[in-house]
Amino acid sequence: MAKATPLEVSAVALERFAPARTNVQPTRAAILDLLHALAEHPGGTWQERWQASGHDDGIPVTTLAAGDQRLHYSLNGGIGRAFAMRLIQPSLIGFRCHKFSTYASWFRQIAQDPRLEEFCERADRLPVSLARTARAVFDACCALTVLGINFEDLTPEAFMHYAAECRDRGLAGEGKSSGTFAGTLAWTVLHDMGQFPASAPRTLRAAVTRGQRPVEELLDRYHLQNQQVRNLLADYITRRAAELDYATTQQLVRLLGRVFWKTIEEINPDQADLRLSDDVVARWKEQVSVLPNGKPRLDLDGPLMAVRALYLDLHTWAVAEPERWAHWVAPCPVRNADLRWAQKRRRQINERMARRTRDRQPLLPILAQHVTDKWQRLRGLLDAAKDVELGQEFTVDGVRWRRASTKDQRHNRPPIHAINLDTGDLVRVTFEENLAFWEWAVIETLRLAGLRAEELTELSHLSIRQYRRVGGEVVALLVVSPSKSDRERVIPMSAELFHVIAQVIRRHRDEHGTVPVCSRYDLHEKVWSEDLPYLFQTVHSGAPRAISATTVWRVIRRPCQELAATRPEFQGIRFAPHDFRRLFATELVNNGLPIHIGAALLPVQPAFRPTDEQCGLGGDEEVVVRPSVDGRRRL
Repeated sequence: MAKATPLEVSAVALERFAPARTNVQPTRAAILDLLHALAEHPGGTWQERWQASGHDDGIPVTTLAAGDQRLHYSLNGGIGRAFAMRLIQPSLIGFRCHKFSTYASWFRQIAQDPRLEEFCERADRLPVSLARTARAVFDACCALTVLGINFEDLTPEAFMHYAAECRDRGLAGEGKSSGTFAGTLAWTVLHDMGQFPASAPRTLRAAVTRGQRPVEELLDRYHLQNQQVRNLLADYITRRAAELDYATTQQLVRLLGRVFWKTIEEINPDQADLRLSDDVVARWKEQVSVLPNGKPRLDLDGPLMAVRALYLDLHTWAVAEPERWAHWVAPCPVRNADLRWAQKRRRQINERMARRTRDRQPLLPILAQHVTDKWQRLRGLLDAAKDVELGQEFTVDGVRWRRASTKDQRHNRPPIHAINLDTGDLVRVTFEENLAFWEWAVIETLRLAGLRAEELTELSHLSIRQYRRVGGEVVALLVVSPSKSDRERVIPMSAELFHVIAQVIRRHRDEHGTVPVCSRYDLHEKVWSEDLPYLFQTVHSGAPRAISATTVWRVIRRPCQELAATRPEFQGIRFAPHDFRRLFATELVNNGLPIHIGAALLPVQPAFRPTDEQCGLGGDEEVVVRPSVDGRRRL
């Protein structure tokens, strides 16, 4: 067909696209208009003429219409049918510069591929909107077109190439963002139907996640000029990383690579080794005390202790391995006097945290009541809307509503929309109720259990245990996975906390029949967990996934912003996940619980206690510095 005449191509197109002899004239005209336009360019095949025309570089064929509306639509339909027939293989930009509303159906008519039809059927059964289903089918057909392959030849590597190119050209996420990948839903369907091997990640996000990076790559982000010092820092941090977690290693790379040596190179570009002059040291200390945004650095001890440890470790290691480390031994730029005020700075941090806790303590009941009332109100609205047909009116708490239809229909449970007849506002009841539920569940769990954000995301169905006392009484227990303290702990659940956890499990069972098994991405360690029935999970790209600590922050922020609009005391107030932990500990102590029992329920991260020599202090003085990877002080 590559060398066929326009009449021969149009005859094949009519056979495929108009088998019932309907819409014959538009189809014939579209193909002929396109091929006559391409025939003006040199080439022995239609593919060569297409490439010679320049339209494969992102210039739509429809520009030839010059304002002729009929010719515009005819050329657009002709090029779409030519792509589907494999008469022309376009580049991604040559394909996506055209707008097709029915390209997937054209492609399926030509392909007649049972596996492609199975893919489309599986996509149709997903509990997602029709728009997302259509997008998944389009991504599959578009990838096959631009890659010039059949469905059976679609591999994870090929689809990854398509998804990455869409991202790089800003064609992913329905044109919303160039930082997202195309085909996220299609990838999941392809994996579940067995098109991709079982060894491939189930989601596109897992496939594109780079995970942990070597120390050398982390250091190279700062473009250090002195390669000898860069290699020294790489060797030093690699040796230290054996006893550190990945998040702490990243922090150490930032402190030594960016905060220390990159700043030294900016002050003195000719600095050849670690032996710094007094003037360079003084200027570095002046710069390190201020953040790039001009605000004072609150955690000043972090950079100072990291640099001091570097110099003193080199002194120690040079004794055992002089051939490797002795060349770098130099006087430490962090003097004893620089750490004299460490205790005072620590007290100031504690004072700020205590003041923050006092400010939020009277606001916590208001926040808890707000999320509870909001969920109960939306749950009542959802239950009432389920009992009426589309277009019917109903009343909830004295407010008149009308159930509205929506194009966003789901195949199993269509989302429910309702119009407030008093205000005229359209409410996406299903979406808003689901959002309100998870706000309530997250905030109540943090408030009643005193968990860290990471510990909340790690809770699974297996975390719930029970203990039967001698008298037959059953005590519900919540097993918290090791977190900052690397120690598992067991928390007796109160009736309120047990109610929250039970509601979360009930919600999963109502929607899926059980708590789905899914994976969780650790933002600090940059690794994917094994599949577990995590309690706090949502559906992403057609597959369940445990929520991240970042999502926890966002969930907490929304109700605070809502309250700030009506309550002046919430103006400028932001709750962090760790605020609930401090408030929980404060409540325990205020209720008379002994501090040592509260410490068992809320174990703190073991403090790193540097030696007197490292701190430059006498034997009667002590400095306690908690090595925080993100600068936040944890209880």
